[in-house]
Amino acid sequence: MDDLHQFLESHVYAVWDFMSLLKALQNKLTSTTTPWFASANPETRYLINEIVLAEESDLTLDGKRLSHFEMYVDTMKDCGAQTLELESFLQNVIDTKNVFIAIRQSNMHPKIKDFLDFTFRVIEEGKSHKIAAAFTFGREDLIPNMFTEILKSFQQNFPETDLSKLIYYFERHIELDADEHGPMAMQMITELCQHDEHKWKDVEETSILALEKRIGLWDAIEEKIIQKPELV
Repeated sequence: MDDLHQFLESHVYAVWDFMSLLKALQNKLTSTTTPWFASANPETRYLINEIVLAEESDLTLDGKRLSHFEMYVDTMKDCGAQTLELESFLQNVIDTKNVFIAIRQSNMHPKIKDFLDFTFRVIEEGKSHKIAAAFTFGREDLIPNMFTEILKSFQQNFPETDLSKLIYYFERHIELDADEHGPMAMQMITELCQHDEHKWKDVEETSILALEKRIGLWDAIEEKIIQKPELV
């Protein structure tokens, strides 16, 4: 259970910054200002709005509406993981009005800082196809297989522990990302790049970097689990 807590307390940052990738795409690909005007591509507009709806306002296990990030934090509290560091970081983002300063000032593992910094550098650059690449290949395309393996571990290691909220969260993502969001994200990439070789090259390079940063996040989690103090 201590190892699970270490995982949740680090992985939650990937759940949080994912929402910023998503909202950056919504800002780029739909009309989110007034006066309203129809955005250029109706297909990408539909795709991103559909993903936003589920990610920002999904049904919880007990029938409430929450974002997936809020659901994740709720599951952390439910199973005894700590959220104080996360809450302190988010408050510092608000106070400094600068996510890069908040990342630098945090007590996170350096590889988690690097992971977050990459996400917001891509967002800051403002190129829709690069944001979509980090979103699709660094996140959506990975999740079904990743969470399926985690659920297998739950069944083996926590047979008598009530992790119903966390299991629901993972199962919901496997369902959405495998059947709906993953294919939608792939289609969005195609719509954004079309026949532009330079954009496809950007997508390839950004995707590789996103995967490298993701591996760094997993390495950080592994290090924290291995190095945690032994209970006496």
